[in-house]
Formats: sequence, structure tokens, C-alpha cells
Amino acid sequence: MILNGKGAAPGIAVGRVFVYTKIGFLPQESFVPEGEEQSHLDRYLAVKKEAFGELEGLKLSMQKHDPQKADIFTAHQEIIEDIVINEEIPSRILNEKWAGDWAIYQVYETVLLVLQKAADPLIAERAADFDNVRALLLRLWYGNKNEGLSSLTEPVIIAAQDLLPSDTASLDRSKALALLTEKGGLTSHTAIIARSYGIPTVMGVHGLLDAVKQGQLAVVNADEGEVILDPENEVAAEYRKKYELFSRDRQDAQTYLSKQAITADGEKIDIGLNISAVTDDELAASANVDSVGLFRTEFLYIGRDTLPDEEEQISAYKKVLERFGECPVILRTLDIGGDKQLSCMDLPREENPFLGNRALRFCFSNPDIFKTQIRAALRASVYGNMWLMFPMVNSIDDIRRAKEIIASVKEELEKEGKPFGQFKTGIMIEIPSIALLADFAAQEVDFASIGSNDLCQYLCAADRMNIEVEPYYQSYHPAMFTLIKKITAVFEKNGKPVSICGELASDPLAIPALVGLGLRKLSMGTASVAAAKRALCSLTVKQSQEIAQKVLECSTAEEVKRILGTINS
Repeated sequence: MILNGKGAAPGIAVGRVFVYTKIGFLPQESFVPEGEEQSHLDRYLAVKKEAFGELEGLKLSMQKHDPQKADIFTAHQEIIEDIVINEEIPSRILNEKWAGDWAIYQVYETVLLVLQKAADPLIAERAADFDNVRALLLRLWYGNKNEGLSSLTEPVIIAAQDLLPSDTASLDRSKALALLTEKGGLTSHTAIIARSYGIPTVMGVHGLLDAVKQGQLAVVNADEGEVILDPENEVAAEYRKKYELFSRDRQDAQTYLSKQAITADGEKIDIGLNISAVTDDELAASANVDSVGLFRTEFLYIGRDTLPDEEEQISAYKKVLERFGECPVILRTLDIGGDKQLSCMDLPREENPFLGNRALRFCFSNPDIFKTQIRAALRASVYGNMWLMFPMVNSIDDIRRAKEIIASVKEELEKEGKPFGQFKTGIMIEIPSIALLADFAAQEVDFASIGSNDLCQYLCAADRMNIEVEPYYQSYHPAMFTLIKKITAVFEKNGKPVSICGELASDPLAIPALVGLGLRKLSMGTASVAAAKRALCSLTVKQSQEIAQKVLECSTAEEVKRILGTINS
């Protein structure tokens, strides 16, 4: 039997299934006897404190592996302390005499129903976090321990209706061959953790628990979102070989990590790093890259109650700039909106957030926030080689308006006697309108970076966070490569550097075509650096140009994929 879902973390696995079923906590409607209301309220407060502490332990454990992902548990702690919920539950207990467990269940249920009906899929997916917190509170109310998945004794393929972040965070990774769930999306917290652990994962497998049995042999091909139950011996043997090849391939790629990215005919390609947090783990890759190709500064703003002030931002920017020394650090200004929201600001809900008041538009409509960041960036520029970049640029007017703000900040700092260094100013090219005006944009800025994820989203008119339109989000669409060719040629003619960040920049299949189109700067996450360097070292510029020409002659994404796959096989 073959089951299908969505591949959330790549890889292949063959092994026995472990069906993970959690005890359900479904309280019955019940009320408190007269005079016992306070005892139920006290117990709720104790359970809430215990839950907060358990999440704190998970957060500290996760920080050792991946500090950024530890924020997941911070978000759950924030839900536990939610003001509205913590007014409503005591009110139900004291005023309506609901039993504590029934109050917890029902108050959270009200929130869940509102979130699940939200038109925005990102808001709807947030319901899973509230459901997870409710399950934690009820488990502790009933005095049950968190068995989790930490006690597995042998490597297995874990199948579950859903997995809480706490399930995957406490997981012994050596015992998890793959994860399968009926629920969950590609942007869920569980998917994020699974990817960070490198565990092949398929989510959204309809009818999974009705189909699988404890101890059943299964094959997981997370690259294709496919699960094969009770495979024939020949099929199982075939996938075991694929797994061995996959493992050896990953180990081979790692041997390139510390090497320079130089093509077989001697052309140096700069490898930049995409970073999202100023942590030692993030910055440890500095020895293996040539620059920071994308510093996502919004991490300073997300998941907190107050906006970061100027001094806090200077401190963060300084740490990165000093770590990279003379190497360029491209600091992207605040990119809030779309799939990134601020908990410290009550932003209006938008029907189409990716087409709304996000990134540079948000900054223009919040000038105080924007000017604070520009001041911090300029003052931090004395500590290294800073390049300042604006996201979501739609027009030449946007560029000029942003430059005017920089000029006004410079004037302010000069009057205050606060020093700032030399820096370059550039833009992200991720909206087709500015891509088509690349010849004009190149005369306005010092550099550009192609944001492949959003450029593809807007070019294909397909929300990259919406699974339902995933087939329409085509990163290999011929129009993508045509636009990249135009952008690169124009900036090269003007003597201005252009790079590419986003998923396409780290895709070993796409890299030869990108080099052939003229790109000499690629920026990516730490995990992709080794494989990208291997791909670059194995080709010549001439070969890349021939590949790019074939791609430009294609009319469909499938044709492009076939050409790239054939060349790289």
C-alpha cells in the first residue's frame, strides 16, 4: 500500500513502524461543589506554573542544539501566560463554578475555533500551538508524566496523528528513522524541528493511523512525500541501497565544507551565509564562507513584548560585523509582514498579507521604527564591512525614498557627533516590477540580491506558504531564469555586484544554471554550504553557460528540471 503526504524534511528511511498514540484528555462537563471554587483555581495556577517550568526545561535543552528553535517553547510559554485566557479561566471557575479541567478545556476550545476559521493559513496553523498547550495543562492536571518519545530502544519510523514540538524536541534522534503524521503543515513547529534534526518527515498523510500497524515494515521517501507499507523484498532492498547512497553522499559533501568554492576552470564563486540570529552556532560557519549574504534583522523584533532599542540593535549588528571582519555583511532592514508578525504590535489583519503592508512598506508606514534601525545600522557600520539592503522594493520611488531616509539619519548623527562608517546601499529584487526595471535600479544602488523565494511567489502568483497551490509555485519556472539572466546582465554592465539568496541559491541542481547566467555570489543556510561547494567545484564556467542556455530555451518547469537533473545525474 502506498500513502501520500507532504515531504516536510527530506530523506529516505526503511524500517519498522512505531505507532505513537498519546492518552487523550477529554474532560466531561462538570462543576465545582459550593465552597471548593478557590481550591480548583489554586490547582489551575499550580498546574500553569508546572507547565511553564516543563517548557522552560525543554527550551534550555533545545538551546544546546538550536537556539532559534528554542523560541518555539517560548511561544508556548507566552500562550500559558496569555492575559485573556488567564482572565477567562479563573472567571469560569469562580463565577460559573466550572471544574478546573473543564474550564481549561472549554476556554482553549473557544480560542481554537476562532483560529481554525481564520482565512489566513498561518493564523489557522497557530491553533496547533494552543491545542498543544491545552494538552500539556490537562496532562499535568491529571498527574500524568511526559513519556514522550525519549524512551525508544531501537531505530523506528514514528507514525502519529500529530506530534507536539515537545515530542520531537525530547526525541532521541538516533532512534528516529523518519516521522509520519496525519496532521501538520510544512510551516508547523514540528516540521521546523524535524528539518533542524535532519529527520526525514512526511506530514498530512490522510488515513495514516488506520493503515499502519505496530512493527510493520515501511519505506519513507520524504523527497516525494511517499510512504510504502509492507514493501516487496525487492522494493525494500532498493530503498536500503538508496538510503546508503544518500548517507554516503551527505558524508562526501561534508569534505568540501572548508574548501574554497572554485570551479574546475579556476573561477572563484563567493559563498554567503544566511543568518537569522546572533548566536555562536550561527556565527560558527564564518570560517567556511566569504560573507553574510543575508542578515535577517527581524529576529531581533519577533517573539518579544517590546521593540528593540537603538543600543540593543547596535550590539547585535556589531557582534556579526566584528566576527566577519573585512568580509561583507549584508544587513537586510526589517522584513515584517507576510508570514512574520510582531507580538509587540497590534498589526491589522490583512486578507493577503504577502501582498500587503510588509517589509519596506511597513517601514515607510512606521518611520520611527525604521529610523531607529537605520541609526543603529549606520552607527554599527564602524565595526566592519556593512552593506545595507532594503527588501520588498517595488519601484524606483521606493529606492529614492529609502535613500532620503538614510541621508536624513546621516545628518542627524553628524549633528549629534555620533560616528558612522562607509557602507554600500542595495536592494532585494523579489518583485517582478523592479526586476523588469533592473537597468534603472542598477543606477540607483551599489548592489542587489535576488530573493528567489519571493520572486518565484510573485512571478507565479502562488502563495509559497499555501500547500493547496504548491504545484503552481515553480522555482524552476523558465521565467525565473529569464529574469535572473536580465538582472545579472544589467548589474554586471553597470559594474555592480549581484547575488542570489533563497532556496534556489542552495539547490545543487540549479547552481550550474545560476553560474551560467552570470551569478558569482550565492547565499544560503549553513546546512547547504558543503553541498553547494561540491557542485561548484565539479563544473566549469563554460559547462555552466551551456546548461544555462539550454534552460533559457525551455518552455516549462518540467523541461528545466529534466535538463538540470540529467546534467547532474
